[in-house]
Amino acid sequence: MQEITIETNEAGQRLDKFLGKYLNEAPKSFYYKMLRKKNIVLNDKKASGNERLSVGDSVKFYLSDETIEKFSSLRIPRAASKLDIIYEDEHVLLINKPAGMLSQKARREDVSLVEHLESYLLSTGALSRESLRAFHPSICNRLDRNTSGIVAAGKTLSGLQEMGELFKTRSLKKYYWCLVKGIVKRERHIKGYLLKDSITNKVTISPKNTKDSLAIETEYKPIARGDGVTLLEVHLITGRTHQIRAHLASIHHPIVGDFKYGEAEINQVYLRKYGVRSQLLHARRMEFPELTGVLGGLSNRIFTAALPEGFYQILKKEGCLLDDSGLQE
Repeated sequence: MQEITIETNEAGQRLDKFLGKYLNEAPKSFYYKMLRKKNIVLNDKKASGNERLSVGDSVKFYLSDETIEKFSSLRIPRAASKLDIIYEDEHVLLINKPAGMLSQKARREDVSLVEHLESYLLSTGALSRESLRAFHPSICNRLDRNTSGIVAAGKTLSGLQEMGELFKTRSLKKYYWCLVKGIVKRERHIKGYLLKDSITNKVTISPKNTKDSLAIETEYKPIARGDGVTLLEVHLITGRTHQIRAHLASIHHPIVGDFKYGEAEINQVYLRKYGVRSQLLHARRMEFPELTGVLGGLSNRIFTAALPEGFYQILKKEGCLLDDSGLQE
């Protein structure tokens, strides 16, 4: 027999949903059958599966350890590389993701920021092996593999849900820095429509609304200018797939190093000079609104992520640094 005492991260969900996570390799018919036969009970009573769980509830499994192991695919993530933690409290973290790291795994064998996050929380004691069966900490916003910068993550269910709501309602502001082709002299607020091709994983931008397209909005302003390039600060108003990269390319200011949406000539120049093989795009800053409850520690605060050293050195050599740019950290 195994007994699970429901904690904060498991509370609030239906019993059958909890069982689906705990016995994630089992068909639904299995745990419904076990409920009917009272091999799984809630607070020592027969349950149907639609009960809402509360903190302190007891779920008992009158099953062999072998059966539980068979129907649970809990795998402890590989040891994490050291994460650059910008902020952490009981419920959430802000992480400076390096370029080259996946935000979430695309294939079963991938190791992404999510797996590194779980390893980190296991190592600090903020997460236990047992709790991983029913709740997985995760990230709330995704960055392209080769985009660096701030990613928000939830350590608890409530932190994950409330942070996710901020992104959904666009209550927090997200700012990116990128080096683009051309001299940009003034700030602009641009709009359009984005259509994604799921086969090629590429998007196109149009001024007109077409079938299946999504409205997008992007603001940007120049921070510094170099020889034929401009360092922009971009306010991402809507957060669509590849939005910044494709939207800037559509107005003839592609991001340097972007081999999917950029311009081959300037990309080759930066490849030869600096070995640039991916877009020079960095999620620089998050600005949070007034908040209470589990996100109270973020209320009215601004967080920045340091630029990768390679990005910083390129800006320095290209003359794109200003004394008050905030880069000298």
